[in-house]
Amino acid sequence: MSVDDSEAKIDVREGIVTSSIPTQELARLSDDVVSALKSVYDPEIPADIFELGLIYKIDIEDDRMVKIMMTLTAPGCPVAGEMPGWVENAVGAVEGVSGVEVEMTFDPPWTPDRMSEEAQVAVGWY
Repeated sequence: MSVDDSEAKIDVREGIVTSSIPTQELARLSDDVVSALKSVYDPEIPADIFELGLIYKIDIEDDRMVKIMMTLTAPGCPVAGEMPGWVENAVGAVEGVSGVEVEMTFDPPWTPDRMSEEAQVAVGWY
């Protein structure tokens, strides 16, 4: 088999995430961001948004900007307009975070199976 230079080459490093933030600092930032998210509660459910499974993605960029993709238990949630601000304020207070962007999504829609065991216990489903 010969190698044809016109064929697209696959970069085996694709998908590997690297950061200029030192490993220990990134670990601390990650833990502190999760702790901050656990301080935000859905007012209708006695569990925090992290354990409820409302947080779909957390990215900490090299400039320490935190980007969060999240959802709500339902699109018509009464706090839909307020919760992103609560998340931004909680995570923005973490030492070392330069800023926070919160993106709301409903794809995929939230379902109760995203809840942790802790959240299931809190709502009496376990």
